[in-house]
Amino acid sequence: MPSVLPDGDPMPDTGTLPPHALDAAADRPLGFYLHVPYCATRCGYCDFNTYTATELRGTGGVLASRDNYADTLIDEVRLARKVLGDDRRPVRTVFVGGGTPTLLAADDLVRMLAAVRDEFGLADDAEITTEANPESVDPAYLAALREGGFNRISFGMQSARQHVLKVLDRTHTPGRPEACVAEARAAGFEHVNLDLIYGTPGETDDDWRASLAAAVGAGPDHISAYALIVEEGTQLARRIRRGEVPMTDDDEHADRYLIADDVLAKAGFSWYEVSNWATTDAGRCLHNELYWRGADWWGAGPGAHSHVGGVRWWNVKHPGAYAAALAEGRSPGAGREILTAEDRRVERILLELRLSDGAPLDLLATAGLAAAARAVADGLLEPGPYDEGRAVLTLRGRLLADAVVRDLVD
Repeated sequence: MPSVLPDGDPMPDTGTLPPHALDAAADRPLGFYLHVPYCATRCGYCDFNTYTATELRGTGGVLASRDNYADTLIDEVRLARKVLGDDRRPVRTVFVGGGTPTLLAADDLVRMLAAVRDEFGLADDAEITTEANPESVDPAYLAALREGGFNRISFGMQSARQHVLKVLDRTHTPGRPEACVAEARAAGFEHVNLDLIYGTPGETDDDWRASLAAAVGAGPDHISAYALIVEEGTQLARRIRRGEVPMTDDDEHADRYLIADDVLAKAGFSWYEVSNWATTDAGRCLHNELYWRGADWWGAGPGAHSHVGGVRWWNVKHPGAYAAALAEGRSPGAGREILTAEDRRVERILLELRLSDGAPLDLLATAGLAAAARAVADGLLEPGPYDEGRAVLTLRGRLLADAVVRDLVD
């Protein structure tokens, strides 16, 4: 089942933020994340806040239905307008994620986007993305999204090998994600991403190379490649515990990452975040960069997280409880925390170090500066940027990013 929400202070029923949250807001970009919590089936590795029809049956009634979900989410967008008051920043990015957003009608996604545009306005060059399951779209659906204002789409490919997809409980057939890229291009999408997962039990290096080749050959301008994390409580974790499938070890993950970076670099992709590569700067996911650079975003939907000016909050998880709160005129927020200056300093190191331009050394405390010097000597940080005042991971450093970060934040 989906993971639990963090602890925090109660969220006011009005959703009101502390006055300081909007200090200097004009200097920060604003994005919206719109969460669609529905899936046709639950993948064996997934612990996201998503629900199948079976999981929702009898636990939320009409309030949890995806038939009226767009209207419910639009209510939260309107709440956001009230909470942010005189903040007149146009929205820089909108990202519709899930779950499987494309289980909703294309018109529903377009109406959700229109609500953001009507309430806040969109920047002239706004990036508007939706995630999509390859089996839940067709050329007409994609054309409707493009006509409705979406200009970027992300398809969950995961693998080109059927036996790997089977272990992940993915329902699409090999070749369909690549076809979707062509259909998206034909519909007018300039920016297309494919998501890949490496380290699935039973996957070989040749399987992974085949997946990379298929993804590159499809012609996206962005590819994300994530190591499989086996989360407790998932079907895959139970299968591994029973010995039905083997656990992939860290060395195999490292080998697959090196293969990915080599193949993608040779195909004209450049890494800009540890797990993300793009063919051009314009092809980068600007919405994710808002997260990594600590900008402001409003997360609408069950379980969605938000951050504005050092205030972070999260919504109730269940679609029924979420809809009930909005129907009663209450914020669906379940809790919040106000970040201290130290919290924000540490988070900047954690997130910015993962980027290709790294984190400024002046974020580091004395112990962190000493650790950075050692990391340069150990080949984990690039010496050139270090001399210019930035901590930038080497390829080896990317493999050990979590350990490097731990040392730098001490």
